[in-house]
Parts: sequence; structure tokens; C-alpha cells
Amino acid sequence: MAGATLADIPWDQAATMIDLEGRVPIIGTIRECALHFTLYKPHARENARLLLTVPVHRVGRATRTWLLEPAEIAVLAARLKEEE
Repeated sequence: MAGATLADIPWDQAATMIDLEGRVPIIGTIRECALHFTLYKPHARENARLLLTVPVHRVGRATRTWLLEPAEIAVLAARLKEEE
């Protein structure tokens, strides 16, 4: 998956949703994590991070990332909503 971006992440890829406040992580697929993100309250969304098993490229950066920020998780959640 050379050069993969957010739009290229498959729904069945393994991932872990973590919380900066130390709550129990959600271990599942990208789809399950994106779905859980949509159920979070605003405060919980701000503290959510998604740990990937395959890194993706970020626009404007030379390196890939293993960790998605809340805004990036929101993009995945919107993609999930559009596809349903």
C-alpha cells in the first residue's frame, strides 16, 4: 500500500481506538472504530486517537503516520456514513 491515504484505508484493516484519558481501548477494524467514534460525545471525540496497523501518508508531510487525530477519524466516520 505504498502512498496510501485516508481514502485508501480498507474497512477491514485492524486498528485500535485509544483515549488520551486512559479508558479501555477498542480493538477491532477501522469500520468498527469509525462507528464507535460517531457515538462519542464531543469531549470523548477530542480525546480519541486511532492506532493503525499499516501507516498512511498525510498531505503535506514527508513521513507516514501510524496514529490518526480526531479530525482524521471524523473523515473516516463521514466516509462510513456516505457508504451506508
